[in-house]
Amino acid sequence: MRRPIQKKIKYFLLYHFVKLLLSLSSFIPRRGWIKACGFLGGVTYHLLPATRKQTIRHLTIAFEKEKSAEEILRLSKKVFVRMGQNAGDIFRSLKVGSLENLKRFLTIHGLENCEAARAKGKGVITLTLHLGAFDLQATALALLGFSPYIIGTALKDERLNALLKNYRNAYGAIAIERGKETVRLFKALKNGGSLAILIDQDTDVQSVFVNFFNRPASTPLGAAMLALRSGAAVVPMYIYLDDNLRQQMHFLPEIELARTGNDREDIVVNTQIFTSLAEELIRKYPEQWVWMHERWRTQPSAEKN
Repeated sequence: MRRPIQKKIKYFLLYHFVKLLLSLSSFIPRRGWIKACGFLGGVTYHLLPATRKQTIRHLTIAFEKEKSAEEILRLSKKVFVRMGQNAGDIFRSLKVGSLENLKRFLTIHGLENCEAARAKGKGVITLTLHLGAFDLQATALALLGFSPYIIGTALKDERLNALLKNYRNAYGAIAIERGKETVRLFKALKNGGSLAILIDQDTDVQSVFVNFFNRPASTPLGAAMLALRSGAAVVPMYIYLDDNLRQQMHFLPEIELARTGNDREDIVVNTQIFTSLAEELIRKYPEQWVWMHERWRTQPSAEKN
């Protein structure tokens, strides 16, 4: 009985803390707010020893042959600071109101890549990862007129999940729980619509094993399956906070899918292509990825059905 009660208390406090941050975010100038959120992230590093140890462990798995223990420790601290700063921008963006206001602190690069893919008329899958202020991309896509379906994993707490869903729906995006409403998503792509999918976590959906930082990682196959079966274009996108505290959002050129005629093999090969790109971006901005997630939780001997 003790553990469920502790979880209820934890989520109760977390929910009201998030609500408080949402309220405060509109009253403090952005630069001061981002710095304050970075400070809170640094404090969290010391207040959550289990999460801190998990972050260090995962960084060690990824970089043990490339970085010293001291470098990994310093990087782990930066992860929490950057996470706080990026969360600060996500909180503020709920009331950004317009694309013009968004561009006051966010620069968009490579939009022509997404526009060219949309012009083909077969739908666009914008492929992203939990890097930087990743949810800010939902706001940008919506304000850019893409009206995207945002596919993600539901949070464990219903109140927090409702906040996340409302955030993603705020400017015309449509939040869809991962693994659900597949037919609706196919129809959206067939009608030239757009989806945004994050594929860099181990979640309880149909997955395949691919290589991630030289270790097998169970990875959702939905993005590859949707792309192969719908004919939609796959456009990678990512976002990061630069050293001047400005958000930089990038659309990369469309990925050319591998097609051999073997459906299962094509899904695995393309999921590996997507994951390799995610790893490349994480290596470029390692302090801005969610290293506390159990990315290698499932291993081949315990593969999900």
